[in-house]
Amino acid sequence: MLISQLSTAESMALFRWVTAFLNTLTPKFYVALTGTSSLISGLILIFEWWYFRKYGTSFIEQVSVSHLRPLLGAVDNNTPTINFTASNGEAESNRQNVSECKVWRNPLNLFRGAEYNRYTWVTGREPLTYYDMNLSAQDHQTFFTCDTDHVRPADAVMQKAWRERNAQARMKAAYQALELNNECATAYVLLAEEETTTILEAEKLFKQALKAGEVCYRRSQQLQHHSPQQEAQHRRDTNVLVYIKRRLAMCARKLGRIREAVKLMRDLMKEFPLLSMLNIHENLLEALLELQAYADVQVVLAKYDDISLPKSATICYTAALLKARAVSDKFSPEAASRRGLSTAEMNAVEAIHRAVEFNPHVPKYLLEMKSLILPPEHILKRGDSEAIAYAFFHLQHWKRVEGALNLLHCTWEGTFRMIPYPLEKGHLFYPYPSCTETADRELLPSFHEVSVYPKKELPFFILFTAGLCSFTAMLALLTHQFPELMGVFAKAFFSTLFAPFNFMMEKIESVLPSSFWHLLTRI
Repeated sequence: MLISQLSTAESMALFRWVTAFLNTLTPKFYVALTGTSSLISGLILIFEWWYFRKYGTSFIEQVSVSHLRPLLGAVDNNTPTINFTASNGEAESNRQNVSECKVWRNPLNLFRGAEYNRYTWVTGREPLTYYDMNLSAQDHQTFFTCDTDHVRPADAVMQKAWRERNAQARMKAAYQALELNNECATAYVLLAEEETTTILEAEKLFKQALKAGEVCYRRSQQLQHHSPQQEAQHRRDTNVLVYIKRRLAMCARKLGRIREAVKLMRDLMKEFPLLSMLNIHENLLEALLELQAYADVQVVLAKYDDISLPKSATICYTAALLKARAVSDKFSPEAASRRGLSTAEMNAVEAIHRAVEFNPHVPKYLLEMKSLILPPEHILKRGDSEAIAYAFFHLQHWKRVEGALNLLHCTWEGTFRMIPYPLEKGHLFYPYPSCTETADRELLPSFHEVSVYPKKELPFFILFTAGLCSFTAMLALLTHQFPELMGVFAKAFFSTLFAPFNFMMEKIESVLPSSFWHLLTRI
């Protein structure tokens, strides 16, 4: 603005002064300039890369979109109209994405005292995040408490215990509840989960909890229709009893008594058929696979792998394993490329593609391309947390089937050719939800590198700062090694840059008379 207000003569004088100033600069100035530019751009690059690795987006881009764009008036006014005129199919897809981003209780979650805490003692790392443990605390309050707990002193103490954040305070409250009532089932449950250091000790406490839980269940069953409060208490007692029996079955599974575990799970599913949302069938599938009872596994899948029922990695990948088992021992990619795939091989490949589309993170864990960690207590369907939970328990079953991992290795990446834009359109399932990465970062510990799908490309600003850093670093190195030569190049560059302006001003001076310049200067 200031330059535009200057006269032509003054502009010429300013140009000559700038040229003279550039001619007086020493090579040391150019070394300092390029070195400082390289350092600043390098620091920006390091920060951008760290921010992208942690949050999955560019800091500069996020600031530009969040703060600068509204200031510049670049607001999308069409967004409300698009939302209101969305088609029914899109609305249904959005609802499905929201439901698939819901966090679920891990059906095969480990014992906090006997397994998670032992891991912490050995490695010094916390396998559970605060967010995950907070969700468990909410589950316990939902399943193990009711509105009438204040009437019974022991249950009132346990109601406070489930809200305690400190593990020692929870266990202390459990012992207080047992002093008030030695048949408090939830107190035994808490101690079995958190205080015991072995599965045997946990099983012993769960058996005591079972005796107390059955007494409470039978008592409340007789009174459940007397009042809404009694019905709520019976519902709580049912939840406690189902939880105890399920954990006893898991104890038997971990202690090698597989058939006993299968029987306990089958009896539990028959006794409480309406509690299918607890996904006890996933525990049953894993135990049956350990027994190599593949016919029984197929029967369970026929019941739960239904189009009207929610899917899971366990359902999809177990179905793929059974179909792969029929052909994997004789499968050869070279022979298949020559003669083509048989019907059975095509069915197996399609089942693998279906499973990979549902959860694309699992194959890297099954093929041991990515290290496993202890599964969290909660999982996100189709996310990395679900993949870890599935592979942690089912990797051994895939290894046991000869050739199954080889077939998976040869075919799983072909899924991505069928769904080039997974966030926009799926093949057999709804589009892949975009919220999985954020939720998985909350569920999984910080030392684990969260698997991201689809893999994000590097933002433009990271590439730009990387190029800028490299270019300025090269200039700094050349200027340091050849200061005189680079000084000549710099002066030649600026002279070339200002040459058109200089030529134009000389032409104007030669054309206009001197009286015009004198008059213009006076004005």
